Amino acid sequence: MTLSGELFIGTQRQRGGAQAFQAIDPQLDQELTPTFYEANREQIDSACRLAAEAFIPYSQRDLAVRARFLRQIGANLLALGDELIERAMQETALPRPRIEGERGRTIGQLNLFADVVEQGAFQGTIIENALPDRKPLPRPDLRQRRVALGPVAVFGASNFPLAFSVAGGDTASALAAGCPVVVKAHPAHPGTSELVARAITQAVIQCELPAGVFSLLQGTSVQSGSELVRHPAIAAVGFTGSRSGGLALLQLAQQRPCPIPLYAEMSSINPMLLLPGALQQRTETLARGYVDSLTLGCGQFCTNPGVVFACDGEDFERFVQHACDALRQKPSATMLTPAIALACEQHAAALAALKGVERLAVGQKKHGPNQGQPQLFITHARDFIHEPRMQHEIFGPVSLLVRCANQDELLAASQVLQGQLTITLHLEPQDQTLATTLLPLLEQRAGRILANGFPTGVDVGYAMVHGGPFPATSDGRTTSVGATAIQRFLRPVCYQDLPSALLPQSVQN
Repeated sequence: MTLSGELFIGTQRQRGGAQAFQAIDPQLDQELTPTFYEANREQIDSACRLAAEAFIPYSQRDLAVRARFLRQIGANLLALGDELIERAMQETALPRPRIEGERGRTIGQLNLFADVVEQGAFQGTIIENALPDRKPLPRPDLRQRRVALGPVAVFGASNFPLAFSVAGGDTASALAAGCPVVVKAHPAHPGTSELVARAITQAVIQCELPAGVFSLLQGTSVQSGSELVRHPAIAAVGFTGSRSGGLALLQLAQQRPCPIPLYAEMSSINPMLLLPGALQQRTETLARGYVDSLTLGCGQFCTNPGVVFACDGEDFERFVQHACDALRQKPSATMLTPAIALACEQHAAALAALKGVERLAVGQKKHGPNQGQPQLFITHARDFIHEPRMQHEIFGPVSLLVRCANQDELLAASQVLQGQLTITLHLEPQDQTLATTLLPLLEQRAGRILANGFPTGVDVGYAMVHGGPFPATSDGRTTSVGATAIQRFLRPVCYQDLPSALLPQSVQN
């Protein structure tokens, strides 16, 4: 199957009308063929208008058809075979097992939302029958359900070319809700995005759905993404990326004549708290597990453990030594893009320059272009508390240890934490009292709280929350992973005293 470099405007393919660009193989630092072309304003408008035309017909189709559509996308993705895997490897430098696992997760997400659609509970049906004899006033017949918002714009993520991209969680949950989707592909993996778009477009045709249910736009400029968010047909936006990018799009979404919700997953340092009992009993195991989690995938996970808190003492000193020994053995690795590799290096240097920060250890030397080198830093809690820049996310295998004088300082440091995707507690039974004190505080600062584990890795299921207070996300009430992600693209509607013949099926008796 030959890549064309074309856009997908509904089921029609066409060459982009704006600037040309090419993907980069980050391992070789070389351009890949073919040439892709950014969508121009007219093409963005066409995709959004098609989505608007498709919205009512698609959202009112039988739920069984919607579920079959989601499963068909998954089947089509699997049928792409090695071509998809190999192109994704070329464009991201991620190894085959990682890409194959991510393909499995992507298909699993689609199947999960197909199940959610078939079960129907996502519609949130509430029925309150009329009470004509109620005093002092009768109650009308009231019925509520959740309905789709409208066309959704989705921005593909750099670090998950499948699971958080064209057919990823945002797209799957929006389609499950009944919303057409216009995807802005991430410019780092346009070929992977084109292949996935073929699978989705094929499913649209196979399920006889309106053409505008899905479109794919390519491009590298800020302008194309801005045009998409500002388009009046777009009713919501899903975004995974940097804090600066998310905030810029959030401002655009809020400044529209009709503001819309933008669900942005942006930045998190995912603190780990090593409580005294755990630190004493599992010093070396904790250190090695932490370093393994930090360097997994060259640290390019949104749940990477970027900061560790522990009380000072002999146990902490042993932990530091074991962590340094483990990190020095870790190789440097190719990062997703040249820009990401450069940013990691620059942000690590900025952290090192902060007052009170000391570099403890570095991993093995770089041996190729665009590589990230593991680095470990340390500071005192008193400095961390007064320096907000120590909480800036570094996207890569870089982390900061925070030495707390005592448990009171550990609590004080926890209180200044910004919003996080995850916070991890390592504890033993003797740490129960301290953990009980910490838990209400941590609940206010994270979407997911772990015990005796490591944050890298997100299980896709019904209870998962991949979200958190700002700046982890733009809306801490939501999740971008798991079954309840569908709620982002729905809104409640109440039907009062409607004749039975007019009532939607989900709120009929």
